[in-house]
Amino acid sequence: MITKNKHRIYLSLFFFMSGLSFSTWASRIPSIKSNFNFNEAELGTILLALPIGSLIGLPLSGWLVSRFNSRVPLAIGYGLNTLALALIGFANSTITLIASVMIFAFTTRIFNISVNTQAITLQKQYDKRIIGSFHGYWSTGGIAGILLSTLFIALNVGMQMHFIIIGAVALFVTVYSYQFLLKEDRSKTGNKISIQKPDPYIFYLGLLVFCCAICEGGMFDWSGIYFQEVIKVKIFTYGYLIFMTFMALSRFISDTIMERIGMQATYIMCSLFIVVGILLSIIFPYFWTAMIGFSLVGFGTAAVVPMSYALAGASRKYSPGMAISIIATYSISGMLIGPPLIGYLAHAFGLRVSFIIFGLCGLMLIPLSKMFFKHKQSLEKTI
Repeated sequence: MITKNKHRIYLSLFFFMSGLSFSTWASRIPSIKSNFNFNEAELGTILLALPIGSLIGLPLSGWLVSRFNSRVPLAIGYGLNTLALALIGFANSTITLIASVMIFAFTTRIFNISVNTQAITLQKQYDKRIIGSFHGYWSTGGIAGILLSTLFIALNVGMQMHFIIIGAVALFVTVYSYQFLLKEDRSKTGNKISIQKPDPYIFYLGLLVFCCAICEGGMFDWSGIYFQEVIKVKIFTYGYLIFMTFMALSRFISDTIMERIGMQATYIMCSLFIVVGILLSIIFPYFWTAMIGFSLVGFGTAAVVPMSYALAGASRKYSPGMAISIIATYSISGMLIGPPLIGYLAHAFGLRVSFIIFGLCGLMLIPLSKMFFKHKQSLEKTI
């Protein structure tokens, strides 16, 4: 019999590998921009392929976790994702690049819904909070991916070979670790969505994740460009690295923070970190001030998604898998709007000015979280 701690170890490994794969792609975006000679607006359009692919994968992922045990779409989705990553490296035209990125995003979405369903199910076997640590491992994988990317760039390793190496390692992990994932976690109720007035509980959480996704997705896609073109450093991965490092740190301690100050106060704290970090990076566009600013933004954005997913898992109306799938719709919408919007604004007004969007979205976490907890309290009174 596999113990809950062994389940946790291998589930953490999948979160780690997912972060590694995603940061491998994201850290090479400046290379793609240079290889294809894209301007900011053109790159913004290319980046639309990521959320569009995720949107296409969303209904399928929701159906898969309601139809099968979540480990099945998890393993298949991530296995195909590793192949899609390699395809991006071999793209030799704009069309093949867009197609490869869409497949990468499509399979990422199936994996993400499945792995977070596993995490929420396993959380129920523990008395303490462990959700934040899973997302911490995702961010740690992201840090590892950025460090490897920085090393490969310094050694002049081509993007094709880079992506093949990461894809091969990830595929091996998928095949071996499948046996240690949770079984029999398919929920028998709450798997259907009816067309009616949105459930306020899920709606407010969705808006919180939407605002965070604009910040998080935009930082993933544009932090390297910002350090390359605004800060003007040769090793452009510094900004992405510090962002992911503090995101990982925040996620590992977010469970403790939530226990001590409560979720509502944590949302407010996240908002303040994002706003201060963005303003610091924009007003003082120098290496160390930008590093400090990006670290604050990473610390602020980190807790929003795992905290919102944990709250979504307590929905009275939907199963954990379906609730996460709905919340992910808002997240993908934020990813859909954020990166290309930054690209278009940067093309028109400059990259520094465009980053103001992140600060505004961070600020919105305060009123939205207050509305959510007010609604949550009203529900608790009806019990």
